[in-house]
Amino acid sequence: MMKEKETYFTQLDGIRFLAVSLVLVDHWLAERNTLPLGPLGVTMFFVLSGFLITRILIQSKTKDEQQGRSHWFSVKQFIIRRSIRIFPIYFLTIFVCYILDVPPVRETVGWCLLYATNLYIAYHQRWMGVIDHLWSLAVEEQYYLFFPYLILFLPKRFFLKTFAVMIVVSVVLRLALYFHGDQWMVQYVSMPTCLDAFGLGGLMAYLHLYHRENILEKLNKNLYLGLSFIAYLGVIFLTKHVLEGHYNLGNLVLERLIAAIFCFFLILRAVIGYQGILKSVLENSVISYIGKISYGLYLYHNFVFNFYHTPATHPTLRLLAKLNNHFPALASFVPFQLAYYFGITVVLASLSWFLIEKPVNGLKRYFTY
Repeated sequence: MMKEKETYFTQLDGIRFLAVSLVLVDHWLAERNTLPLGPLGVTMFFVLSGFLITRILIQSKTKDEQQGRSHWFSVKQFIIRRSIRIFPIYFLTIFVCYILDVPPVRETVGWCLLYATNLYIAYHQRWMGVIDHLWSLAVEEQYYLFFPYLILFLPKRFFLKTFAVMIVVSVVLRLALYFHGDQWMVQYVSMPTCLDAFGLGGLMAYLHLYHRENILEKLNKNLYLGLSFIAYLGVIFLTKHVLEGHYNLGNLVLERLIAAIFCFFLILRAVIGYQGILKSVLENSVISYIGKISYGLYLYHNFVFNFYHTPATHPTLRLLAKLNNHFPALASFVPFQLAYYFGITVVLASLSWFLIEKPVNGLKRYFTY
């Protein structure tokens, strides 16, 4: 039996805060950080998207069947609502970058507008400067192009097989690319090679809606969360200290899968609801707010500062240089620098949220499922 209870999971904003913070810290520290914080944050977002999108689609499918309406109605509503949420500030960002001639936007504007920056990176085997991070948004958009049709038009009995195929195909593709040699960028940014994270998120949604009491809550234990985290640390150790080469079987094939499994248990517990100190942290008003504006934070952070591409004349670094003239010890203190970049990004994302995203999101009420 399908359970339809919570429509908004408060603690997931705390998870978004954690995911975006991992990405920002990783990108801003760059070579000063040797841990895969950014990849873990992105995987966390993918698992979370898999959960939320699958849950919405399954509930829409059920409502279609109850009301005797076509599933194409839910397809249309899904596309419209996703477009309202994602497109405005994404295309505004591309437009501003184009006008200001932020490299390489003008040379790659077609790829950017089509949400194909990950395909550009995979095809050309090179990153894209300050718009590197758009690859993960492209992956999500490409996932939206096919996944709704699977859930809405496949019979329910095929759901578990679908999630299993997504997970297996993703890992097999990464393995094949690993043995093919020199394809690490392809396996990292391609949508099909990220499907294990989305598949695990989809599995979580299925269990939450149909098997909450007899399966899902049995998995809601510190034991599984702890074991998956230890396994994740084990893969990192294996990658850095046992396996040979900078890119090896560990970080090219295993890391995303084990990270996704860890994120599965981490998010699952937030969906059911942490208690105690973790409940207080994840439901803290400041953390929840930052999680709510995490899309803007992710989209804008590289323009605030990029370790490899931000010139000394950039306003962010010019102000930091002035601080360095008066408070050199403070301005050169790495935690202060991170807080400084984070503060600017929060201001930009807040303006974006209140001036654009929140008002535009209000239009979604006209397109309910």
